[in-house]
Amino acid sequence: MREGLLPATVATVLELSTSGENARALTELLGEVFDPTETAISSFEVEEGVTTLSLNAPWKVEIYFASHPDEEAVRDLLRPIVGEVVDATPFTTVNQQDWVATSLDGLKPVRAGRVLVHGAHDRGTVRSNDIAIEIEAALAFGTGHHGTTSGCLLALDAELKKRRPRHGLDVGTGTGILALALAKQTKRKVVAGDIDAVAVEVSAHNARLNHAPGALDLYVAPGLRHAKADRPGHFDLIFANILAGPVRRLAPALARALAADGTLILSGLLAMDVAGVVSAYRHQGLALASRSLREGWATLVMKKGGAAPRPRRPA
Repeated sequence: MREGLLPATVATVLELSTSGENARALTELLGEVFDPTETAISSFEVEEGVTTLSLNAPWKVEIYFASHPDEEAVRDLLRPIVGEVVDATPFTTVNQQDWVATSLDGLKPVRAGRVLVHGAHDRGTVRSNDIAIEIEAALAFGTGHHGTTSGCLLALDAELKKRRPRHGLDVGTGTGILALALAKQTKRKVVAGDIDAVAVEVSAHNARLNHAPGALDLYVAPGLRHAKADRPGHFDLIFANILAGPVRRLAPALARALAADGTLILSGLLAMDVAGVVSAYRHQGLALASRSLREGWATLVMKKGGAAPRPRRPA
């Protein structure tokens, strides 16, 4: 599961209402269990305008399947987390025509600073001074993850008011929104990678769609396990807009790749994830510079200068 990307063809959707705590558990579980090219999950608070997360607040979870799943197996997987409510929740079959229409309804323009992320149907909303990024509706993830996208874009906007990064990296790029936003504003190529080859193809397509075919230096690999990304001390701005588990696991690699004066922007985190993530990066010598919360999703800006890194154990 990646920010901004659904399976190219959605056949089935399962929608659940649950608590924030359960939504977090489902997001972590399904992100680990299912093939990210076949299944995606979106979770978000039902009540708009909430600025602090309550574990018992109403949340909506949407699970998208590229093909019809084994319903009983999915229910058995989810029942320990959400209880028997899953037994009464139907799987909805979606034909391609209905899915595209639904995507068009869900893809509302997202404005963050000068950046406007929009679909082709909203080109008329673009203003002359906007940094416009167009994403095809049929490939766009549900509205629940706009909080992570806009949080990262706003963090980027704040960073660009201070300085112009020279070397950018986007780990888990999905549709390439963040990498394109950075490349368009700095006029410099951005390294962007994803574990899923389909996501990288989508990013390349979106770069062409936005008249920036050479803006992204793309790779397919987990995390930073590629020569383009595994460059110690090289990147002065890094995005990692993924899930809390991978964000924590990537702490040593991201800290190693970050330049001494670099900025790391992390998202895809629920508010309850923040303390654990900050702790993981503090042990790598990074300090929390700022945090924001949008639609229940946290965005963290980290800088080098926290606690000393943990000494490595002898081999």
